[in-house]
Amino acid sequence: MQQHIYIKHIDIYRFSIAMEPFTIATGTMRYAQNVLIRVHTDAGFYGVGECSAFPMIVGETQETCLAIARDFAKLWDSQDALDIPARMQQLHNFTAGNYTIKSAFDMALYDIAAKNVGLPLYAFLGGKKREVETDITIGIAEPEAMAQKAVKFKESGATILKVKLGKDARQDVERIKQIRQAVGFQMRIRIDANQGWNFDDAVYALQAMGNLDVEFCEQPMRTWYNSRLPELLQLSPVKIMADESVYTHHDARQQIESGSCHYINIKLAKSGGIYEAMKIHDLAARQQIPCMMGGMLESRIALSAKLHLVYACSNIKFFDMDTCMLGHLEDPCLGGVTYNGYYLNIEDTPGIGADARPEFLDSCEHWGI
Repeated sequence: MQQHIYIKHIDIYRFSIAMEPFTIATGTMRYAQNVLIRVHTDAGFYGVGECSAFPMIVGETQETCLAIARDFAKLWDSQDALDIPARMQQLHNFTAGNYTIKSAFDMALYDIAAKNVGLPLYAFLGGKKREVETDITIGIAEPEAMAQKAVKFKESGATILKVKLGKDARQDVERIKQIRQAVGFQMRIRIDANQGWNFDDAVYALQAMGNLDVEFCEQPMRTWYNSRLPELLQLSPVKIMADESVYTHHDARQQIESGSCHYINIKLAKSGGIYEAMKIHDLAARQQIPCMMGGMLESRIALSAKLHLVYACSNIKFFDMDTCMLGHLEDPCLGGVTYNGYYLNIEDTPGIGADARPEFLDSCEHWGI
């Protein structure tokens, strides 16, 4: 007989995390604009979900997430928490887009489902643990300052750098030249233009970096230049990873079928959560397009969910999971992912295995629906 667990009420928190300023091509973030939700059930336990709004990327702010979260919570009153496809379809029927806040609700459902059977989320999803080493991100600054930061990361044990570019193509080439000169050719370097270049800039920069052993370039151009990506792939010596060009598995299908990318970056805040992220992963796997697990500025709560997803998705080959290492000035999390240098681990506790510290939540603005 099919089991049901019904939703009793939902708590919504303004989950702001102070951080050092972090700059990418499209703007600077001075605090993590996060939202935490707890979906309480009649089974006596709740599920936790967290999302991190990155307005200049996804078009959602903390305020929009909080407003829509209250509407979503009303939709789910007395609904079955275990019917994840139906619950997510309710949200999609209510509003298009808004994938960031949808991802928090999705995450809470998966936490409930795994807790219900007493399994860590990765085991509930049919996965198994494996070694996961994250890259570490260098934000945009002057070339010399970025090179100095790269050396510090190398000295701290990092072996993979992710370098933010996209402000000025010629200076971007100089940035990578100086970083490569500073750290040598043992470190892996991947770059992320965050849509900062036009087509000509992208061709110039990627060809100029052809001898600098760049692993791949994320999202070189604005999504409205997607039609030119197949041409760019033919001209670039650097492999191209789709990021903002892929929100859903439909986007992934279009990118793959048009020959527009070598790799795909999966982010829960873009896909609307685990349910859609697995569709993207599975489609890419069938087409032999490796994926990366990326993120915004999540705490270790959402990061824990992402690590479980990595364990369950063997075609996720690259790990950009340094979200908590990018300048968070406080840690609001209990349990969850731990870092051993740049390697990630998590205990085998039921569900996501992470929650918020009570004293941190006491300081957060809160709504109960």
